[in-house]
Amino acid sequence: MTADPMPLQEPPDPEAFPDWLVPPPEGFTADDLDRLTGLPPHTELIDGSLVFVSPQMKFHMRVIRFLDTELNRQAPELFEVCREMTVTIGPRQRPEPDVMIVDVAADTGLEQTTYLPHDVVLAIEVVSPDSVIRDRKRKPVLYADAGIPHFWRVENVDGRAVVYVFELDPATGQYAPTGIYHDTLELTLPFPITLDLAEATAP
Repeated sequence: MTADPMPLQEPPDPEAFPDWLVPPPEGFTADDLDRLTGLPPHTELIDGSLVFVSPQMKFHMRVIRFLDTELNRQAPELFEVCREMTVTIGPRQRPEPDVMIVDVAADTGLEQTTYLPHDVVLAIEVVSPDSVIRDRKRKPVLYADAGIPHFWRVENVDGRAVVYVFELDPATGQYAPTGIYHDTLELTLPFPITLDLAEATAP
């Protein structure tokens, strides 16, 4: 007894797939994020490659909401607090910090999708399990190389938000740590900020 031959299958139609599924040989560019259709929300461009995020954890959601609310409340009028916006660092680099503080004069209107590095005074990353290496290693290097003066990294330590604060050293062009904050964060730069970190994960 012989098996029936397998039916011939039609090759997949390239037009049935999104145009971002297969990257071009030279990688994607920052402008592609505005051109490609159907990209998942919060897609970033790191080193010419698209980076997709995993479903958001509650810690991540609550900390971002807390930072957005408190920084908006405390920021002077010359600054704007932004979420879900990218910063275009170069042709192959367009990361999306979880929270940014930008110069309000950099606002170009409601169609704006990105900022330039000189517009950003603080970039904040809230670390998730899928973003540990990017948030601890790659992104701080990109932000420092671009001249963004302040960077915060927020970690989940036993369900509490711990903030690692860095400031750009103009002599080295790299971030220097200025403090680790577990309970209360008090800073004078980029403007006076006081945060009760115990509230960051509260419902």
